[in-house]
Amino acid sequence: MLSVEGVDLHYGAAIALRGVSISATAGAVTCLLGRNGVGKTSLLRAIVGAHPITRGAIRWDGADISRLPPYERARRGIAWVPQGRDIFPLLTVRENLETGFAVLPRRARRVPDEIYELFPVLKTMLRRRGGDLSGGQQQQLAIARALVTKPRLLVLDEPTEGIQPSIIKDIGRVIALLRRRGDMAILLVEQYYDFARELAQTIAVMDRGDIVLSGAPGELDEQDVRRRLSV
Repeated sequence: MLSVEGVDLHYGAAIALRGVSISATAGAVTCLLGRNGVGKTSLLRAIVGAHPITRGAIRWDGADISRLPPYERARRGIAWVPQGRDIFPLLTVRENLETGFAVLPRRARRVPDEIYELFPVLKTMLRRRGGDLSGGQQQQLAIARALVTKPRLLVLDEPTEGIQPSIIKDIGRVIALLRRRGDMAILLVEQYYDFARELAQTIAVMDRGDIVLSGAPGELDEQDVRRRLSV
């Protein structure tokens, strides 16, 4: 479904991505691992249209979307949960969820019951402001808001960062359930190898703006992967 082909990305004179290629398919989780500052978030920003690429192509369902603005990519079914969550702190949980309506036709603008089945805690907090939620609850809200858009590609940037272990397990359970449904591709950026190994069908490791290792978890040398993740 998603194919990133030989992508370069620059911030001014600095190069953040060097000929990066990666793919994601429906019914599978592709996990991107790497230390801080190696280009993981830059790659996600390129995929969702938040930063232009300087070379290469990004294809979605066979069509080149490299020059499309973010809102057009969202309309085509690409949802992004950024690092730091970016929820609206002064809006209620319900209002945060309803911001996902922007890319949907009017007749489809409702929060599916499945959202509350995946994240039961949100149903009990609909009137609370987003800024009053804990970090873990905010992360669940950010993922739920993305799912309201009915995506076919879900892009998650370090969803376990700063989250307590019990909620990390809940998030892992939700990702596994979405994967098993088979109608969504999931691209996940992580720093924790154990979390990635449990969920991913494909793991790619980045270093200095390029992908240096890629394959199924069982095909990769675990010690080599962990060495490339250590500071």
